[in-house]
Amino acid sequence: MAEVATTAKRIIANVENVVVGKRSQIVLSLVSWFCEGHILLEDVPGVAKTILARSLAASVGCSFKRIQCTPDLLPSDVTGASVFNPKTTEFEFRAGPVFANIVLADEINRTTPRTQAALLEAMGESRVSVDGVTHKLEQPFLVIGTQNPVDHEGTFPLPEAQLDRFLVKFSLGYPSMDQELKMLDMLEHGHPLDKLESVVTAADLVACQRAVREIHVDEKVRQYLMQIVHETRDHDELALGASPRASLALFRTGQAMAAILGRNFVLPDDVKRVAPAVLTHRLIVRPESRLRKVTSASIVEEILGEIPVPTMAAETRAS
Repeated sequence: MAEVATTAKRIIANVENVVVGKRSQIVLSLVSWFCEGHILLEDVPGVAKTILARSLAASVGCSFKRIQCTPDLLPSDVTGASVFNPKTTEFEFRAGPVFANIVLADEINRTTPRTQAALLEAMGESRVSVDGVTHKLEQPFLVIGTQNPVDHEGTFPLPEAQLDRFLVKFSLGYPSMDQELKMLDMLEHGHPLDKLESVVTAADLVACQRAVREIHVDEKVRQYLMQIVHETRDHDELALGASPRASLALFRTGQAMAAILGRNFVLPDDVKRVAPAVLTHRLIVRPESRLRKVTSASIVEEILGEIPVPTMAAETRAS
């Protein structure tokens, strides 16, 4: 696990040369990538969502493609299409922007449900089917979707089934005054992203993804995360609780968080740390509860505060 932690530290330090004061969000991004999951960023414009995606790609030496989602975007604009070649008199497949290691779907809620669905197979199975032919995507593969929470005119909200495909959802938020002053100094003579170099390879990251699956999860921790998930299903304020996919997501992200912190076992605190980002977007609050300003984030916080945290014996941690 020391190699996973070292790889994570290198990437985090490199990204922080460009993205100021967002350590916890960078860590969550790596947690998702190490779990082979995908990220949904919901935030106002101009808070470095695109810069974060490009910095991650540059740090690992991976290919990066950006899809600017608009209402007239077609599924073939995402996946690619077969084009007739008059020289060979045959159809040839031309890959779309989804064939990259990191794909940024910018303002994903502005495109139609049909185009949104074009990403589902790629996100869930790391492959794309076009004209009956299946094309595998190169690993590592990460989709980062962004959406603007303040401007809903002309948008197509993501359905619950697609929200569930994103492993984590979080916001970057505005920087503090000191952080923004530091940002101004960094950008005064050029953008630091232009000079950002890779610190690890794509093969290193794939190795981390494999290593994360070997992290030990004690029976007490498994029971703890299952209690959290099942509490969402029985909560009076919720119309829809977390799915079994959420249980697996909580399990995997707990493993990744432990690995990034240099441990070969998961603590209950690892689960608590990732639970808000994993669960909040998967819950549907009842309409009458929304009128009382109840949010899914507050419900997750309430559940985490009510469930007793199990204690781990030293011999259990070492197993």
